[in-house]
Amino acid sequence: MRLHLVDGTFELFRAHFAKRPGHVAPSGADAKATVGIAASLVALLHDPAEAPTHVAVAFDNPIRSFRNDLFAGYKTDEGVPPELLAQFDAAEEAVRALGLTVWSMREWEADDALATAAARFRDEVDQVRILTPDKDLGQCLLGGRVVQVDRIRGKVIDATALLERRGIEPASVPDFLALVGDDADGIPGIAGFGERTASALLGQFLHLEAIPKLPARWPVGVRGALQLAAALQEGWEAALLWRKLATLVTDVPLRESLEDLRFRGIPRASFEAWCEKLGAARLLESVRARPARWAE
Repeated sequence: MRLHLVDGTFELFRAHFAKRPGHVAPSGADAKATVGIAASLVALLHDPAEAPTHVAVAFDNPIRSFRNDLFAGYKTDEGVPPELLAQFDAAEEAVRALGLTVWSMREWEADDALATAAARFRDEVDQVRILTPDKDLGQCLLGGRVVQVDRIRGKVIDATALLERRGIEPASVPDFLALVGDDADGIPGIAGFGERTASALLGQFLHLEAIPKLPARWPVGVRGALQLAAALQEGWEAALLWRKLATLVTDVPLRESLEDLRFRGIPRASFEAWCEKLGAARLLESVRARPARWAE
């Protein structure tokens, strides 16, 4: 039994910017992203390699969260196409029409819901699969029990793969992002620190507090250690804030039990009604042509 946790916000953006024709609903509204995320989830539900039994999809709705109160430069909906912003509620409706649980985050972020669910249910299932390529979810990895799935590249990332790729343990991911920054979330990082330097330091010292103040005690081969050590000390308070922003919450008050997340099949009536409302006849036909995953 595996639990699939889907980053709905990422899927929605991916659907909107996908290189495929747009889709206009009978109402005249742009529905490319909405129909696209539904199609993506239909593909997931019918994927024999994934064979989902328990599924939840989390959204940032709105994009702002408590982190914006901590740092004004944190990500917002600024620059997001208005036709995409207008589809967030519609996307959640589409997911519910498929018979899936939706977590619509307001105070917290979608990633916090995913992290909470991974921590809460990881001992009740054979594996938790977090469907997103976002770097910050790497902190949730636990051996082969909690993994990330990058559907775009067809890769599964576990703790061993993270260590091989970035040279750090899952626990160091927030510290890593504090040093190198994260453009997707508006985290600036510390000037001069790149991934190689951050990996060398955190691969040995795990967390920011354990990094020696004296650069002579840093790993051999770190270039510009003297200047970087000074930059870290000068930006110490900022680094702690960046780490706090990058640290996911694992106690979001999600109401659902694991049994509530069980996928019992696509509810035929509600899905057909949704397809008619969105003018998604092609998607409906694709579902009818697949091996049945209709609810009884």
